[in-house]
Amino acid sequence: MAASDEATPILPGLSPICGRPIEARFDEPLMSSDGGLLVLREVEQRLGIAARLAACIDDPRAPERVVHGLDEIIRFRMLMLAAGYEDGNDADSLRADPLFKLAMDRLPEHGDLCSQSTVSRTENLPDRHALLRMGRAMVDHYCQSFRQVPRRIVLDIDDTFDAVHGGQQLRLFNGHYDEYGFQPIVVFDGEGRMIAALLRPACRPTGQKIVFWLRRLITAPRRSFWRLAQFDTLRLRLIKLAARVEVLKRKVRLHLPRSAPNQPIFACVLTRLPPRLT
Repeated sequence: MAASDEATPILPGLSPICGRPIEARFDEPLMSSDGGLLVLREVEQRLGIAARLAACIDDPRAPERVVHGLDEIIRFRMLMLAAGYEDGNDADSLRADPLFKLAMDRLPEHGDLCSQSTVSRTENLPDRHALLRMGRAMVDHYCQSFRQVPRRIVLDIDDTFDAVHGGQQLRLFNGHYDEYGFQPIVVFDGEGRMIAALLRPACRPTGQKIVFWLRRLITAPRRSFWRLAQFDTLRLRLIKLAARVEVLKRKVRLHLPRSAPNQPIFACVLTRLPPRLT
């Protein structure tokens, strides 16, 4: 006999979509998809990272002809990367995915999300000045994540190799890795939280090349406004979660796999998030 819907508890804290409350249960025996994106949606809506980055970019499009705003495009791309879809070409197949639509505040029967070509144009839109503004915005976001101003922040600066498989601009051959690619510099704090990243050609960096950028990074916390914004980090294993969407007259119901690991973590994350600002 099929298990009752009441056999498993409802996940708390999911925001309504288009005026319809969401009921999410781990009650589906066999499923495979990206159900965890809805939890990531709750986090991103409170952090506002997509809107923060979009505000750093000048949009040359005519406002009356814009279908997908820059913040929407960036948010969709962020969700794709979080779910493991690094190739922008995947946007053409994911734009109609019901869970991606829900994560973007759309019902499954609503219009599709932006296409690969729109994502590609947006990724190539920022100029040098926009990239600097985006970098400062992410540093400001890090500074605003503390409950109180720390007495000291330890910076862990290192480079990492990112192999490429095409003719990307500024790609270089790295003899150590025996591949073409980039070698971005990433900065973490002493607790392992990412602060910033700088895309570079795949050549071994020297200390002199990073001095100017590091000076900007060090002075950023001194001019930032510090406020309460502490959130848990969602890992990839919590996003790649099975789900079946059921759109009812008065609500959107999400069926999650009964065998999914780490079920208590979802409820924990959702209950610990602060209320949304409306």
